Amino acid sequence: MDHGSKNFEVSAPRSRSYQGGFGRLFPDLAPWYPVGVPEHKLEEHFLKFASESMVEFPGRSISDLLQAADPTVVEPFDSDIPSGYVYFGQFVDHDMTLDVTPLSSAEVDPNRLHNFRTPRLDLDCLYGQGPAAQPHLYEHDARGAFTGKFLVAPFDPGTFDVAPDGFANVPETLHDLPRNSEHRALIGDPRNDENVIVAQIHLAFLLAHNRLFDRATRAMPGATVNERFEAARKTLRWLYQWIVWNDFVRRVTDPVVHATALEEKTQPDGRLLWEVGYKDDVYDWKQDPFMPVEFSVAAYRFGHSMVRNAYQTNVNRPVAGFGVFFPIFDDHGRSSLRGGVPFDLARVLQWDWFLKLKTSRPPFPQRARRIDTKLANALLHLHEDPDAPGNPKKLLNVLAARNLVRGVRMKLPAGDDVARLFGLPPVALAEDEPKTLWYYVLKEAEALGGGRLGTVGSIIVAATFAGILKGDPLSWLNQQPTWRPDRDPLLTGRTEDGTPIDFGEDSAEPTIDADNKEEGNNEWGLPAIIRLSRLPIDGPPFGDITVVPATEEGAAAAVAAAG
Repeated sequence: MDHGSKNFEVSAPRSRSYQGGFGRLFPDLAPWYPVGVPEHKLEEHFLKFASESMVEFPGRSISDLLQAADPTVVEPFDSDIPSGYVYFGQFVDHDMTLDVTPLSSAEVDPNRLHNFRTPRLDLDCLYGQGPAAQPHLYEHDARGAFTGKFLVAPFDPGTFDVAPDGFANVPETLHDLPRNSEHRALIGDPRNDENVIVAQIHLAFLLAHNRLFDRATRAMPGATVNERFEAARKTLRWLYQWIVWNDFVRRVTDPVVHATALEEKTQPDGRLLWEVGYKDDVYDWKQDPFMPVEFSVAAYRFGHSMVRNAYQTNVNRPVAGFGVFFPIFDDHGRSSLRGGVPFDLARVLQWDWFLKLKTSRPPFPQRARRIDTKLANALLHLHEDPDAPGNPKKLLNVLAARNLVRGVRMKLPAGDDVARLFGLPPVALAEDEPKTLWYYVLKEAEALGGGRLGTVGSIIVAATFAGILKGDPLSWLNQQPTWRPDRDPLLTGRTEDGTPIDFGEDSAEPTIDADNKEEGNNEWGLPAIIRLSRLPIDGPPFGDITVVPATEEGAAAAVAAAG
């Protein structure tokens, strides 16, 4: 995860006439500050609270938790949301915001701001500034001509640093992000390589675009490379926007709030238009949507409480397998799911373990943690402090403390003040609990069982997403209000009049919406991206991979790795 430690200026002015990258939803509400805590003690105060009161298992180490009989099933903390959505939420965050605010109060001026991302759901974290401005992101042929596709790297199973000497039957559907000689990912937003789960979501979108481009080539004979590229990009962007609103936001917000935030309305002349429901009283942008700090610094950080300590990755043995857990963060080579290095066989995701797919079988998919005030122990031991990585006494390493400090220094209002502004009875907080907006959003969700956000959190999150979609002149809401994925020729293989499109061998593959009817799924949700990418969704691709030791030492390593 990126937590914004670089030194850039950030500001969110309180003027209602301000137009810029960041802004405020509630500029008239007073900032909240903990009573009796001097500024020089603020970090110490929140470090103590986070370490004692905002952790799932106080005093337990990650290694201790991983040695437990069944570290994946801890009923009090599990939700019904598949864990893949936690990291999709991180991908979406990176697409909308690049908040690199320092935490030092001496460096933060809340009256200056810059968002290094467009506050739109336009996949600029994927496409960057386009093939002309950033050609290193894209594939070129031997003559140096742009092919219309993203650059992706072949998967190298030999990069696994514990497994034996070689592998056989590695499926062609495995890929890696393109990387330079130092293993840094060559992608539109390097933050998407911070952990292997969000990295493989990014990879899925790269591959989805490439497949859509191939389909556009079959569907648009005579079209130029750029025309086919734009057709693929438009379909992928609109499908992404659809998934964000109709799958992701729908899952995590109150259903009444979700229905109110964005409504489909027929005009007197018969045209269909989309209208936002919270524009005047919540997200009141003028010319272009800004990024609300109440969203980016507080409400949208609900996902931090949904992170698990560790995950199972795929069925293959000896390097992974059922019951083999990898901690989400660790600093010991390939033993964790930290990013920044080539994928290896142990850390390639079997997607029916992370999303509800037709092939998912209990206990999969692995579930996200509930939205509550308890965070995974792993988030007490980040490796962000360069001088003391993993030390829970350092602010940069403790995510909850960082969020609390950032909310105060960005001068956000108290959560109960926002509730009263909405005409809602505030959630009760104990005397020692902070009223900062991020904590309040978690507490409100916790009071409802943690399966989704409460009303305050839902309104801020849904109103922001609805406003961003409506404020984007290139979104499907504005360009083609009647668009749906099941009417898009590149997704369905049929023209608008129902004529089949010959996609060649692709026509015989499973439909992209094959998982729509699975329990808890929404139509054309996140599983469609995985299907479109052709990344491995179930066990057989992994089960067919076999170890081929080249030496006696390799054979011994294979036995040792198998346990």
